[in-house]
Amino acid sequence: MNTALQRTPQELIPGEEIEREAPTIRLHLWLESDEGVFFGYGRLLLLDKVEKTGSLKKAAEALGMSYRAAWGKIKTSEEIMNTKLIERVGNRRSGQKLTAEGRELMNMFHTWFESVEKAAKDNAEDIFPWNTKSYHDR
Repeated sequence: MNTALQRTPQELIPGEEIEREAPTIRLHLWLESDEGVFFGYGRLLLLDKVEKTGSLKKAAEALGMSYRAAWGKIKTSEEIMNTKLIERVGNRRSGQKLTAEGRELMNMFHTWFESVEKAAKDNAEDIFPWNTKSYHDR
């Protein structure tokens, strides 16, 4: 006999159709070392916003965090990796841009995240009796 979780909506309530929204796959992935967080999705978002806004300050504001917190996260990753992820453009007030290494890391992490998310989605659909959607498809 099927458990309630394995039954279709029609089996749970005979004669009545229930539209069940597909649950969203949520993942929290990061890379860390003994020195701290190496890189994670939050840092990916920060770098993406720096790329789009041209400023760490604007990126932090867009993500609802303080400039100090954003700078601390970037600085920690830069120190652990021994490479710069962002650099100033012109003078102090001109903003920042990603370094080539920052852009490459952002792209690599994004590729890895999408790969893991797809594997998790495929696996969930093999195990659970309902469809799922990725976070970006919600």
